[in-house]
Amino acid sequence: MTTMPKNRGEPIVVLDDVHQSFGQLDVLKGVSMSVAKGGVACVIGPSGSGKSTLLRCINGLVPIQRGSIRVGEFDVHTLRTDQQRIALRKEVSMVFQQYNLFPHKTALQNVMMAPIHVLREPEREVRERAIALLGKVGLAAKQDAYPGELSGGQQQRVAIARSLAMRPEVMLFDEVTAALDPETVKEVLSTIRELVRDGMTCIIVTHEMRFAREIADAVHFTDGGMIVESGPPEMLFDHPQKERTRAFLSQIL
Repeated sequence: MTTMPKNRGEPIVVLDDVHQSFGQLDVLKGVSMSVAKGGVACVIGPSGSGKSTLLRCINGLVPIQRGSIRVGEFDVHTLRTDQQRIALRKEVSMVFQQYNLFPHKTALQNVMMAPIHVLREPEREVRERAIALLGKVGLAAKQDAYPGELSGGQQQRVAIARSLAMRPEVMLFDEVTAALDPETVKEVLSTIRELVRDGMTCIIVTHEMRFAREIADAVHFTDGGMIVESGPPEMLFDHPQKERTRAFLSQIL
């Protein structure tokens, strides 16, 4: 098993009593958690427990009704304009289950688009960075390939490179292996491991329990819009304190 670095810094992501609802449906019911700079938090739980919504709130994609979210210098819950949210997303990037690549653009073009069109950075500089990032995720030879010519795992790695092109301080991963076959899951998880080794702060919603045990500083088990139990992976997986946690883990381990 690969040993991940544990020299973590001060909190860079802090959620305090976060509530979020869609109409009459309460999705998050008082979620509080923090992640240190360079830290890795994994969020696990059954479908519909609020995991993906939690990430979208951190990234400013979904507003919250109560509580506060801080990412670096940003008080996310106070952001109101597109300009403010774009500034936030330079700090925190999100990789989704669906790759959302532009099918008519090559891998390299997909990685280059946001820095050029959103950040207005010089094309030459962005191109050099994008080529380096595709090499980092193991796709140096695929920069001219279109998404339809890539496997699911390769497309997801392009999506990771695209997020890294914004040079974020925090990466959010939302079930990024859920749509992949077992053979390509390893490719994507290896890429995330490399980011962790490089010191990237990561919050990872995942159903890959072995991966969470290996890579996380803390694992948060969610159910019904609440964090039921949190702790170091060896504690939460081997000695869960809550009956609901034990019941969930008994079904998947």
